[in-house]
Amino acid sequence: MPAIPEPQPISRASHRALIVIATGVVLALLYFGKDVLVPVILAMILALLMAPFVRMLQRIGLGHAYAVLVAVLLLALIATGLMTVIASQIVHLAGSLPQYEQTIRAKLQLLHEATIGRLQTMRGEAGQLFNALGSKRQAAGQVAPLSSAPAYIEPEALPTLVGGPWDAIKSVLSSLWSPLETAGIVLVVLIFILLEYESLRDRFIRVIGGTDLRATTVAINDAGQRLSRFFVSQFSVNFGVGLAIWIGLAAIGLPNALLWGTLTAVLRFVPYVGVWLAALLAALLAAAVTPGWSLMLLTIGLFAAVEIIVSQLVEPQLYGHATGLSPLAVVVAAIFWSWLWGPMGLVLSTPLTLCLVVAGRHVRSLTLLEILLGDTPALTMPQRFYQRALSGDSHEIIAAGREFLRQKSFARYCDAVLLPAFQLAQMDLRRGEINPEQLRRARSAVVRVIETLGREAPVQPRWRHRISVLDDDNIGHYLRKQRESVSGRWQGPLAVAPGSIVLCIDTGVREDDLLTEVLVRVLRELRIDARHVSTKDVEEFAQEAHPEATPNAVSMVQVVIGDVAEEWERADAVTQELRQRFADATIVAVVLPNLLEEPVPPETGPHINAVAKSFEEAAQYALKKFMP
Repeated sequence: MPAIPEPQPISRASHRALIVIATGVVLALLYFGKDVLVPVILAMILALLMAPFVRMLQRIGLGHAYAVLVAVLLLALIATGLMTVIASQIVHLAGSLPQYEQTIRAKLQLLHEATIGRLQTMRGEAGQLFNALGSKRQAAGQVAPLSSAPAYIEPEALPTLVGGPWDAIKSVLSSLWSPLETAGIVLVVLIFILLEYESLRDRFIRVIGGTDLRATTVAINDAGQRLSRFFVSQFSVNFGVGLAIWIGLAAIGLPNALLWGTLTAVLRFVPYVGVWLAALLAALLAAAVTPGWSLMLLTIGLFAAVEIIVSQLVEPQLYGHATGLSPLAVVVAAIFWSWLWGPMGLVLSTPLTLCLVVAGRHVRSLTLLEILLGDTPALTMPQRFYQRALSGDSHEIIAAGREFLRQKSFARYCDAVLLPAFQLAQMDLRRGEINPEQLRRARSAVVRVIETLGREAPVQPRWRHRISVLDDDNIGHYLRKQRESVSGRWQGPLAVAPGSIVLCIDTGVREDDLLTEVLVRVLRELRIDARHVSTKDVEEFAQEAHPEATPNAVSMVQVVIGDVAEEWERADAVTQELRQRFADATIVAVVLPNLLEEPVPPETGPHINAVAKSFEEAAQYALKKFMP
């Protein structure tokens, strides 16, 4: 019996082709099925939002069917009332249009003279000039004369208003038929979805979640909460904007202010363009009401002022925590869904995109959607620091660091950003994945960041500063020498108050030199006289004569250990030697955490007084020593 050949794995090119084909099929289904999909999706979103209200009605004693009926009737009454207000205002506006006809004609004539008429006058004058030049050339026997153009062309007859107000009403009603039909379908589908809401949710969980019921339930609850918060926030803001526009337009004297306030509140559900469409229509009416332009300018100014206040002050506080969408995602989604489904797609773009982001957050295969559309940073702060450092972009690192330091300390910044970024760089260095050019750019960027955020300004000209950084491949050594060039070999005076100095010492490992220098700057940020020395420096200081030095000036010694697994034996020996030299000083072992695992400090002897697990904790020990 011949062996059955094993199925060959799909190649990467074939996989990409399948993805492209599947994407095209989905887009085609969405486009050609929009007449069915739009009402169904709108009903599903409304059901998701109204389900909490239905459950609340059930808790007060109503049956499920009666609760659904009350909720749907309330929604229908609100929508009908809104449409009635808009329709009545439109009828009133249509009846008032004839009395504005003369003003409209006068302003159209004025606009015509200021634009087209002026261009025609210029064309006539240019024609006369060319004709004169042609006559001179003809007299000289050069060329034939140019055909003359009239000096002024009468403007075309202005269009007249055709039909009466009832023709306008008919046109409006005919245009409303399609939305009313869609609303009826949505209402019917909404009733059946709410009646079988629990059953449909269970079916959806079974189809999508399979055996992972917990993750699917969390995703559905997350989507419902985010949509509810978003729509409640948006409804509240839009209602407030419509109320403000209504009161403002009524105050400046624009007719049908209620219509424009209601229209603004409704159109504002369309992202970005809805409110300005309402502003344009109101401005056109304002231009037709009075002979001057002041009412139109006041109308535009009112819309601009209200929208700027709401969009810059109110919405960032509400929507920033309500949706989880990036601003670019909102714009791109509005363009995509409006291209796919027209005006209704523009209205549904934000909730649909929000559902995709929530799905990407909880479904592993859709993670790309959350990365592209969500407002969560694609890179963590240490990753951004490392990436910008490789590119040599110190300005962006400094800007992000200053933003961080507005709320937290420099010690916390070193723990949360600086140290993990250094550890990422060490991992790539050990694997040989950083080329020399990237390494030089990174060293220069890190030096600039530490100098700026640690408030240690460079003492050399900028060109000399760059050369020194490139020449010295030990950043910690360079930063230390920079401070020594200003404060002397011992980084400050030796005649100080007793017990006022904190020595920061590394264990002799090259990588710890930079971490020790960072610790010194963390302590100096707190106005503590911290100095970066090595065990060799301590020995040299003891062998030299320093008559000006204050006895017992050192009150604390902090030994920095970057890798506890490899450096603990050496660090323990260093601390024992330091205990002999500084018998009365407090010795703190600063065991910094590893990027991949939490450090477990070994048992310490009596020569170590305390163990700090971060820069922030080391700073706290120093503060307690000097400020009990």
